[in-house]
Amino acid sequence: MRVVLVDDDPLVRAGLGLILGGSPALQVVGEAADGLAAIDLVGRLRPDVVLMDIRMPRLDGLEATRRLVTAASPARVIVLTTFDADDMVLEALRVGAAGFLLKDTPPDRLVGAVHAAAAGEPTLSPSVTAQLIAAVSQGSDDGRRRSAGDRVAALTEREHEVALAVARGLSNAEIAEELFMSVPTVKTHVSRILTKLDAANRVQAAIVVHDAGLV
Repeated sequence: MRVVLVDDDPLVRAGLGLILGGSPALQVVGEAADGLAAIDLVGRLRPDVVLMDIRMPRLDGLEATRRLVTAASPARVIVLTTFDADDMVLEALRVGAAGFLLKDTPPDRLVGAVHAAAAGEPTLSPSVTAQLIAAVSQGSDDGRRRSAGDRVAALTEREHEVALAVARGLSNAEIAEELFMSVPTVKTHVSRILTKLDAANRVQAAIVVHDAGLV
């Protein structure tokens, strides 16, 4: 699994490289010190996952994330921050980041998050997912609520159940166990949900569900 590290602090990049390099299934294929360099590097290397700092010179991680997830070959971006209430992190999730991690995340959790992001799984614990999405959804205007409601209305009853579980931060395996279905079936439902909700990933889908007032 190919990973690119983006952070303006070389010590942080070195630390992340050591952690990820300890996993035989992961390979750090490149590093960048700002958002502009990251966009160029990701375009050339096509990594599976990008670990993206938010506050950087020249181009911050928010705009870099926006550009990467809307590219012809979108990247899965996990944003990194020192503070879990960073407004830029919340906005990064809204524009399409696959998840969010604190920089002091334990090594095993960091490695697991990279694997999860590459597989399209949530990279946030249920408690953190609820906290972040609630913060993103605060102050939702009427237009966004109506738009979210219209999109959610297009879901089938079963898709509706799966979407609610996604909004709670559950993984595919957890949803399968709770709703008594196979993991492949859950994956199929999630794929259809993302399409119907016009969401780039599970976090965006969860935000739509919250905007619609369902959780």
